[in-house]
Amino acid sequence: MTVLKRDLIILGLIGFVTSFGAHAVAVNLPTYAEQVGTGVFAIGVLIAIYDFSEVIAKPLFGYLADKRGQVMTLWAGLGIFSLASLAFLVVDPHLLIVIRLLQGLGAAAFSVVSLALVAAYYPTQRGQALGIYNALKGAGYVIAPALGGLIVAQSSFAAIFVVSAGIGFAVLAFSLLLHEPPEPAELDDDDDFNLREFLAPFSDTRLLPWYAVIVVNMFFVGILFGFVPVYLNSIGYDPFTAGLIVSAGRLAYLVVQPPAGWFADHIGGRTTIIVGLLAASVSIVSLTFTQGALLVALVILGGLGIGVVWTNTDAIVSHLAKVGQLSASLGTAGSYKEIGDMLGPLTVGGISQLFGLTIGFVISGVLGLTGVVLISRRRADSVGEATHGEQHT
Repeated sequence: MTVLKRDLIILGLIGFVTSFGAHAVAVNLPTYAEQVGTGVFAIGVLIAIYDFSEVIAKPLFGYLADKRGQVMTLWAGLGIFSLASLAFLVVDPHLLIVIRLLQGLGAAAFSVVSLALVAAYYPTQRGQALGIYNALKGAGYVIAPALGGLIVAQSSFAAIFVVSAGIGFAVLAFSLLLHEPPEPAELDDDDDFNLREFLAPFSDTRLLPWYAVIVVNMFFVGILFGFVPVYLNSIGYDPFTAGLIVSAGRLAYLVVQPPAGWFADHIGGRTTIIVGLLAASVSIVSLTFTQGALLVALVILGGLGIGVVWTNTDAIVSHLAKVGQLSASLGTAGSYKEIGDMLGPLTVGGISQLFGLTIGFVISGVLGLTGVVLISRRRADSVGEATHGEQHT
């Protein structure tokens, strides 16, 4: 195995840690609520606090990684996550919100830096490398619910945190093999915190359209994996069949990412994102008008489209990031992703509550089509089509 392949596997496993840490706990919070005597609202808060801490911390840790060292920031994040997981064994169970906050902060650091290291290590095959990374990370979203449930069934809720800590420390040990990427020659040595520099990625006009695409794509994630089961239930599908249909979409989302990245490397990220957005938008708009085999096909189409956009927006942002702001720009993109992850289900749920599921799906699909028009009208050189392997100065 070459060093490059080894490093990509390590970085993918690091991505897996954050997705596993989020979902292995989240799906078992009802068990925790029964044990400590808390309600549904508290479950919602405990789910949200992990994402909220990532929203706040990803841009900050990305900025610090650019200034003080990416690998060191990654090690610190893995250490915080793993120690916080172990801490649940010795604190009052009612303090789980503090544990989840600390886990989220640690995950924010190693999640954004591992993504940035993929972009830095593989400048000429960035799309494909990011596709493989995201597929490994995404496996955590698929495996965590089942594995977390099995752990709780065979042991206890607290055992999830033992496993999370064990995985975190094991991956931390492997990550000691990673090296700091070389700094660009034109980068200065000023390590002082600068608020203007920190906020720069948020207002970069070349990146803003892609942040918008990321948020819309997260709306689609919320629909496909959260509200499609609601629709399936409303038209009479039993939970097992509905689960199989949604799993088909999840599988499509995972397996498409490496080839989608390869295509982006060869024909351009903007083109593949337009295709992915179109596929996801058509799927979401059409879903509630179908049943049977066509419905299954549309769920799979939606998963494919979401996966294409997920990987290739990461690649576009990394190409457009200014020199010395790679981690900060990806951290900002990650923050927008988490915002979309939180607001998407709320928005779609609110619209659907007022006007029905069909209207909620259609409005979200139209948002995706609007994104297609937006990026189709932008000049290719402003969206990273000619920047493979380089960063902007």
